[in-house]
Amino acid sequence: MASNDSTYLATSDISAVAVNMTTGSVVANMTITEKLSTLPMVLWDNRDTFMLEFRIIFTAMACIYLGSYAALRRPPSANPPKRSKKGKRREQQDYHDEDDQMVHGLLPSDAIMFPILAGIVLVGLYYLIKWLEDPNILNRILSVYFSTMSLASLGKLLADSLHFLTGFVFPTVWSTKSGRVYHIDSSKRGHWYTAEETKNQLWDDKKQSPLPGRWSELSLTEAKRNFLWETRRLLMEQWTVRLSIHGIVNETFKVRFNDILGVVIAIGANATYYMTKSTFLSNAMGYAFSYVGIIVMSPTTFTTGTGLLFGLFFYDIYMVFYTPYMVTVATTLDVPMKLVFEGPGRASMLGLGDIVLPGIFIGLCLRFDHYMYYYRQRKLVPVELKVQDKSSGQLVTNTQTQRMVVKPDYVNPQGQWGDLFWSTKLSNIRSPNATPALEASAFPKTYFYAAMIGYLFAMVMTLAMLLVYRHAQPALLYLVPGVIFSVWITGTLRGELREMWNYTEDGRLDKVDMIVDVDENGNVIDLIPDDKDSRGDNKREEKSNTEATTEAEAKAKAGEVSPAQPNDISPKKREDTKADGRKEKGYPVFLFSIEAPPLSEQTSHT
Repeated sequence: MASNDSTYLATSDISAVAVNMTTGSVVANMTITEKLSTLPMVLWDNRDTFMLEFRIIFTAMACIYLGSYAALRRPPSANPPKRSKKGKRREQQDYHDEDDQMVHGLLPSDAIMFPILAGIVLVGLYYLIKWLEDPNILNRILSVYFSTMSLASLGKLLADSLHFLTGFVFPTVWSTKSGRVYHIDSSKRGHWYTAEETKNQLWDDKKQSPLPGRWSELSLTEAKRNFLWETRRLLMEQWTVRLSIHGIVNETFKVRFNDILGVVIAIGANATYYMTKSTFLSNAMGYAFSYVGIIVMSPTTFTTGTGLLFGLFFYDIYMVFYTPYMVTVATTLDVPMKLVFEGPGRASMLGLGDIVLPGIFIGLCLRFDHYMYYYRQRKLVPVELKVQDKSSGQLVTNTQTQRMVVKPDYVNPQGQWGDLFWSTKLSNIRSPNATPALEASAFPKTYFYAAMIGYLFAMVMTLAMLLVYRHAQPALLYLVPGVIFSVWITGTLRGELREMWNYTEDGRLDKVDMIVDVDENGNVIDLIPDDKDSRGDNKREEKSNTEATTEAEAKAKAGEVSPAQPNDISPKKREDTKADGRKEKGYPVFLFSIEAPPLSEQTSHT
């Protein structure tokens, strides 16, 4: 949680910059025109300094940008994708049940406790350094700790990077200069397009390579062509990993080859860092921490996120300007808790907190844009509700016409970078339409861009103040107002403060068959409480009871169990046999397996 603290290796260069930019009798006597005329020369003389600061800004913004996109998940304003008729897989290849879960975000109390706990840790590290006198001991301990903890984060970053590259080499769709869109089918090993007149799938026999564009017609031997198709299948198919240890672990999860390869590379990188203390590897591990932190952490609501950032805003100011704790800890510890940028004659560092903390709020803005994209597509269907009134002493049933919210189906926008590059012209880059997934990935990102612009200006202001005052600057002093105000002002100008205030990622908005009140313009006013929605609740309860009764009757007809006496099987018999008398199968005491999907399920879904 260190701030943007900078350590100067050559203070004379920075002093010259400060003099040129702020002070000096010669500069003071210049007119505005003369000062502007000398500005290009000042910038050129200090180009190394500005290039170093540009690297800091670009690195931080790139991490937030990529982490925010990786944190996208189904918003509560959209329904999950429909299952196929067999119920075995969803319409989209890359959609998993775990992607449908709401994150366990921060609570309002965390906005208070977070700065307090951060201060306790920082002060504890400071006095521990003073007590040890030799920081190398603490550096070794923390290096081992951070190396171990960063293994999963670095593996995730490397795996996602490999997925990104794989999408460019082996996209699922691509288009020609004439605009014809080809789809690559892994199971049938060919390219097909849709006929304009009949809308049928037509296969192009000339394109036998799994590569896009002109490389689809490469003249290859059968062995090389098969090798490319098998490589594509290896990199894109999802494997099911099952691990079962009797009474301890029983897990099933999905992985790809790139996920395993990313973990292997991460292990090698961690071992190398522990032996060499490489600055590059330290930055890579810190970058991975920030990237994964933006993905897995959520402020849950805009109010909680605002309170959290302003709490750390005051914490950062106090720790940097009024105590030696922040600067001492950041400059003494050589562990992956900061990003170090080196240039000719000087170096600068950026704390991970200055990336992660604004980053989780900016990621929330992108998910809110995603939520509003589906929120605007919802439909209000009129329904008749029967409400029972007992106030008069008699049971009176009244029929009221209300509106029920029907949500659109979710389309997963993840992993579309390669398809976007190969199937979209530059003039149409903001509104791709080759596939439904590409259309879904182009949802408006108003709040996200506003927050990113606020972060950019705040970072520029931070570095400018650092050069002027030649003192470590608390970056959150500038980042928090820049990001927070840009987002709330955007919501005010768009008239969506109500939606921002009510938005939450704790699962409360993820409801179906919602009955709402609307005004004369058709705008939703409020959600009708559950006690008024008696018809919907009774209908769902009746449906559940009907399904349970039907299932019990079906079992009774099959001779499995009597509907009148469902529990007439003795405990001993239930343990050893099924209801039809057959013996139950055993369960694994230890099992580890990796299963590939059937070839028929490896077709790319677009």
